[in-house]
This record gives sequence, C-alpha cells and structure tokens, in this order.
Amino acid sequence: MYSPTTRLLTVLELLQAQGSISGPVLAEKLGVESRSVRRYITMLRDLGIPVESEPGRYGAYYLRPGFRLPPLMFTNPEMLAIILGLVAVRHLGLSGALGVESVTAKIERVLPEDLRERVRAVQGVLSLDIQSQNLTASETLIALLTASAYQHTQVWIEYQGAGKENTQRVVDVYGLVFHAGCWYVVGYCHLRGDLRIFRIDRMKQVKPLETTFTPPEHFDPLQYLWESIATIPNIWPIEVLLMTTLEDARRRVPRDLALLEAVEGGVMLRCFAGDLDWMARFLVGLRCPLRVLNPPELRDELRRLAAFITQIAIN
Repeated sequence: MYSPTTRLLTVLELLQAQGSISGPVLAEKLGVESRSVRRYITMLRDLGIPVESEPGRYGAYYLRPGFRLPPLMFTNPEMLAIILGLVAVRHLGLSGALGVESVTAKIERVLPEDLRERVRAVQGVLSLDIQSQNLTASETLIALLTASAYQHTQVWIEYQGAGKENTQRVVDVYGLVFHAGCWYVVGYCHLRGDLRIFRIDRMKQVKPLETTFTPPEHFDPLQYLWESIATIPNIWPIEVLLMTTLEDARRRVPRDLALLEAVEGGVMLRCFAGDLDWMARFLVGLRCPLRVLNPPELRDELRRLAAFITQIAIN
C-alpha cells in the first residue's frame, strides 16, 4: 500500500511524465479519493513546486512550463540499466563529447555504498564486443545528423565514395545506424534521386540546411541497411531453398547476409557471394535441409566439401 510520501512523489512523477493529468485519473492511479488528490497538489505547491490547474469538469493539473524538477530518484535496477547504457556508449567510442566519464562519476558519488560496489563490479568485469572505427572524430557529426533526422531538416554533405571521388549532395536524413563497427546515415539523396546509405567517416563536410522534408511513414533504417548489404551485387547470385520455417531461418542466417522469404516448401534464401567455397561452408553450418537452386556451381562446391569432410572423418 502506498504511503503518503510515496503518493506525493508519484503525483510529481506523473506530472513530469505526462505533462498534464486530470484529478480523477490521478485519484484512480493513486487509489484515493479526489479530495486527497487536491491535498497532495497543495502539499507540492507548499514545497515550492509550481503546479498549475485548469478549472472545470475536464480540467487538469500540470507543471508550469520551464520548471526544472528536483533530481530524479531511480531504483537499483534502473540505476544499473543507466550504467550499462553508459558502458555501451563508452565502447562505441563516444565518451568524450557526450560526457560519459563525468556522468558516471556523478552517479557513483550519490549511490548507496552497496549499489556503488555493484556498479563498479559491472564496469570492472563487463566486456562488450563492439568495435568502433575512429568514432571519436565523428561525435560532432553524429550529434548534428541526429538533430537533422529528429527535426526533419536537410543537410548538405561532401562525401567521398568508395572510388575516392568526392561528391556534393543534399540528403534527407531518415536515421543513423551503427553496424559492424561503423556509423551509417540512411536517407534520401537528392543527387541520385533515391534512397542511399552513407558512412559517416567518409563525410568530409556536413552543413545543416533550413529546408525541411517529410520522412516516409514506418521506415526502418536498420532493416533497410540489412537488406541493402545483403543484396550488394557480387560474382555469384545465390538462390537456396531452406527446408525450415521463416522464424527458424532468421535465427540461423544473419540479417545482413541474405534476404529470406517464406515460400511453398520452406524459405527462399537470396544473396550474392564472391566465394562459393565460403558459401558452401556457410550453408553446411546452417545444419538444416536445403536445396541449391542457383548457381549449379554451388552444388559442385558442396560435393567437394562433402568429399573432404568424409575423408577427414575416415582418417
């Protein structure tokens, strides 16, 4: 059962989280009558917290705009979640401009001794296999591009392509993705008139523009990146029927390696490969029944691999 102090803090948290909330809704969430809600609001005002109210049947309580609430209080699991997030940011190489070290130090100073030791244990023994590639120099760009995606404002970039040529483009930034050690921007390129993926470390200059754009609804930058990488043209177009369910195939096949589609008889795997020997070994490693549809040369590679495995098994 809530204590009066807990209810008071709950009212403050609800006002902060929801912006405005009616008296009846507050009473329902607290499990009290409406007159008790009015008493809690009066107590908050007596503490110097400017709680405003809209009169009338459909009125509501809200905090005065611009008011800064006292420091938030977190439970032990919430505090550990924050620390885990800070550890992940540090491994991404973003600890400089984002102030990870100073934030961690401030949190540790106010923690109870037992929780402080748990936090230090997490930082001391936790390892994340997240490899970054010179991300420190990109912190300012990441912040700028993130703001552009959030505010739906275009950016002008000077970009160095894979062939080392530089081009100037206007881009609608739909989102940023961290994948396989690199940061990517996914968005609409006005130079090419189509969706494109840009590596942030290849951006030589970035300038925010005042022009705005409307992003497509329900667009998933990460899914688009996976599908784009999986369909990069290479020497051998691959088509393999996996005799399993789509759910099982997704557990076995990395999302950026191939496109998967549920079809009659199983799941169609489509991708491109530059090395059929590697592809044969990968398919065998899936440990599921399959049928190679294309190319025929992949079947030959599987036969050679099977003969090799048989030979070493006998020996």
